Amino acid sequence: MIDDNLERLFDDLKGEFNIETPHNNHEQRFLDKLKAEDSGATETKKQSGFNWKPFLAIAASIVICFGLFTTLQQQQPEDLDLASVSPEMSETQDFFTITIESELKRLNKERSPLTEQIINDALVQIQLLETDYKKLKTDLTESGKNQRVIYAMISNFQTRIDILNTVLEQIEIVKQFKSNSNENIL
Repeated sequence: MIDDNLERLFDDLKGEFNIETPHNNHEQRFLDKLKAEDSGATETKKQSGFNWKPFLAIAASIVICFGLFTTLQQQQPEDLDLASVSPEMSETQDFFTITIESELKRLNKERSPLTEQIINDALVQIQLLETDYKKLKTDLTESGKNQRVIYAMISNFQTRIDILNTVLEQIEIVKQFKSNSNENIL
């Protein structure tokens, strides 16, 4: 049935087909035109087409690096301190911090040529204890709020306060000794 339809279609169109012969060298001229258009198109493409691939690769690398950096930053926990353990420890840390600051202010008020060496030695010891405290904060984070680390942190605060009090007492002794020396000279 399909074959019959096709045959009938061709029979109906039999006289309407273009049966003229093309001019001489028609095929060669056609192929030359195709080649000219094809080479012109590739030259135009090469001249006008900017190569974005290297820039896109660099941009993609930057985006990936930024994403990795951000993800890694979020995964690294910050060091905990006493305040992060419980509300009571937060109060304890605040108390020790305020006490240490006030003792340091008192110590600096007592600074004189006579007490300079004692105060500087005390400040060096306080700085060492502060460095130890920072290590303890890291240990607290890594140990998951271990009680021994918490006690070590409290002990660190107490030691700093004890050092400051001892130095202030020594300064008072030095001042009394100086005033007694001055009285004996008169």
